Amino acid sequence: MTNGMPDVDRSAASRAAVAARRARAAVKQAVRAGDRSARDVAQVAWRDASSPEAGLRVPELLMSLQGFGPVRTADVLDRLAISPVKRLGGLGPQQRQRLDDWLRQRDEARGAGRLVVLAGPTAVGKGTVSAYIREQHPDVLLSVSATTRPPRPGEIDGVHYFFVNDAEFDRMIADGELLEWAVVHNRSRYGTPRPPVQRALDDGRSVLLEIDLQGARQVRETMPEALLVFLLPPSWEELVRRLIGRGTESPEEQARRLETARVELAAQDEFDELVVNDEVRRAAQEVVDLLIVPSDGVRPPGRAGSGATTTGAGPH
Repeated sequence: MTNGMPDVDRSAASRAAVAARRARAAVKQAVRAGDRSARDVAQVAWRDASSPEAGLRVPELLMSLQGFGPVRTADVLDRLAISPVKRLGGLGPQQRQRLDDWLRQRDEARGAGRLVVLAGPTAVGKGTVSAYIREQHPDVLLSVSATTRPPRPGEIDGVHYFFVNDAEFDRMIADGELLEWAVVHNRSRYGTPRPPVQRALDDGRSVLLEIDLQGARQVRETMPEALLVFLLPPSWEELVRRLIGRGTESPEEQARRLETARVELAAQDEFDELVVNDEVRRAAQEVVDLLIVPSDGVRPPGRAGSGATTTGAGPH
């Protein structure tokens, strides 16, 4: 007997704690697999304070939802004014109502289009992954980016890019027609037009934007419902190998890009999901899976014939 508790009781309490953890893990897995809705879990927790559901922390429930990482979860908790240490069973009446309303609205929106932003450090393979997605999913559409640079030989206005002058680009910015834009190579400007993206989302299609870190941050401001995905290299050494192996930059430019990559890698915590590009096919499939907004009985967007859209694949 230690600290007033018989050994047999201590053993029983330990077994009970393990069983409770396993029960909560099973609840999270059921939500993650789509076998149970998060709203059902919450309502069970509120009906039965002794249930595994009641012992689940609110962040654990949210992070069981597809497409929810630490950043997105923290944002929802902040908007709902719920502490990250709160368990479902310990929420007050107003917190329960806010969470229930949010989960209900999310359920009602299932099957709608999702905007996914793919970003990452230089030479990580964003273009290769997005190109693979387009090749393997013939229904994927490429939205045309706007740019102020002049067309190169063979490029067609409205097909490869919308070639506009600085005054027109300024107007697009002023009128809110660009989801994001950036100056590339200290010269020309590139941007992702909002109208085709919004039309795709309104039609229930999912949209993939392949852009840089600066652009991803802008999209988070203009469309906070977007899911931000950061593409990571398997290791720093592999990123260096890929960059040098391209042979398209001078040693000085390679050094500059690697220094930029270090800064970009440090921003990965700003993103909702991390995908490691260790193998293009696998990484591309993981990105496609994130384009899916679950809908009972409906084939998810991103699969063949579902109408996913890839946009913003310009050089910025």
